[in-house]
Amino acid sequence: MKALVFETFGGPEVLAYREIPAPEVKPGTVLVRLKAAGLNYADIYRRRGNYHLAGNPPYILGYEGAGFVEEAGPDAGGLKRGDRIAFCDVPHANAELVLVPAEKAIPLPDDTSFETAAAVLLQGMTAHYLTRDSYRVQTGDEVLVHAAAGGVGQLLVQLAKRQGARVLGLVSSEAKREAALAAGADEALLYGSNWVDAAKNWSTGGEGVSVAYDSVGSTLMDSFTAVRIKGAVVFFGMAGGDPAFVDPRMLMDTSKTLTGGDLWNHVTSREDRIRRADELFGWLRDGSLKLEQPRAFPLAEGADAHRLLESRQSTGKIILVP
Repeated sequence: MKALVFETFGGPEVLAYREIPAPEVKPGTVLVRLKAAGLNYADIYRRRGNYHLAGNPPYILGYEGAGFVEEAGPDAGGLKRGDRIAFCDVPHANAELVLVPAEKAIPLPDDTSFETAAAVLLQGMTAHYLTRDSYRVQTGDEVLVHAAAGGVGQLLVQLAKRQGARVLGLVSSEAKREAALAAGADEALLYGSNWVDAAKNWSTGGEGVSVAYDSVGSTLMDSFTAVRIKGAVVFFGMAGGDPAFVDPRMLMDTSKTLTGGDLWNHVTSREDRIRRADELFGWLRDGSLKLEQPRAFPLAEGADAHRLLESRQSTGKIILVP
């Protein structure tokens, strides 16, 4: 099979598209012929060497995708050749064939395309648990969303609005401000501005927002300043660098809450994966959740896709197509 691989850590130039042996089907797994794979910033970290990678090179990136079952092993949970499935936590997805444990296979409805599944699952489930589990957004909440024009950011904006909140987005350019507003944000601010004071002024009574969803990391203390007394900060990413240490005394004095967020602490069973995915697919179907058209690259041009994602010039999702 063909796969996008790398032998050493580094920039996009280390990626190569070449022939490698296909994985062998094992009990409890299915071999999936990939039709689309989602590109995520975690793939950048893994390529750079910031995240641990098991095994030996050549390494294959990618954890999210969708396609047809080509071959089913014994004890594959009833899955069979030809079934349409998607997944969001299976390694080595940047290849023509992917070995998927049956417990991580999500049935894909006929009216949901492979490209849509690859574009929505990982980021959609992230937005789902952030607004349902980490901090359950309620009607009347005022929500601050960092990187509101990105893949997770646009979905966070929509799910928070769907749950009755007012939403303020933070973005890095005027074009991204327009993308955040198009996703449904009530207002969007630029990082280059005095956004902390502006966010407080935007909130009811100037007291601060109810919750800030911070995926930037280096902005964590500013997020605390922007939330009201008894408000919450949900920290779920470090795209802008490591956060400062948080003084527990500040949390006590302000009655503010800091919550960490990691998807895999919340999505812990096949039943839970399918439940969350079905809700996302249903919201896409009824129009209450919308996806910006994903930017598709041939898998062979994966290095260019990485360059675009690293440039932070993209909005929405990037997918790779074999």
